[in-house]
Amino acid sequence: MMGRCLRSLVVAGCLAAGAAAPAAAAGWLEKSIYLIGPRYDGVLPQCEAALDTIASRFAQKEGRFWNSDLQILSFDRVRETAFRPWAPETVPRRFCTAVAMVSDGRRHTVHYSIAEDAGIIGMSWGVEWCVVGLDRNWAYNPACKMAQP
Repeated sequence: MMGRCLRSLVVAGCLAAGAAAPAAAAGWLEKSIYLIGPRYDGVLPQCEAALDTIASRFAQKEGRFWNSDLQILSFDRVRETAFRPWAPETVPRRFCTAVAMVSDGRRHTVHYSIAEDAGIIGMSWGVEWCVVGLDRNWAYNPACKMAQP
């Protein structure tokens, strides 16, 4: 009985000491087992490179989820709004905006970002986008503000 109490006190003391110790950086063993940290190049394509992807994904989303045949017909006034606006250790992103002519005859502003290693399984760059006025699931509400830097 006395042995159990002593063991319980020792275990409780070790847990308390471990919890009170400050967190340390990864040691050489942790770093050598794939925990290498982010290694971003910051090399991203220009804003125009993502337009075809946005147009095809927009048409796919409208048809599949909203039973709509809306499509983006063309883009104009494409420009970069920010490049890597946050801390250097974050994922590099190029923020852009454009005006899209949609098949309903209206022009809509499109805000989008191109991010490094955000494509399929991190193999290439990826795109996140929002068409103002057609963000039907409110993913970037209000008025696509959350798709901007």
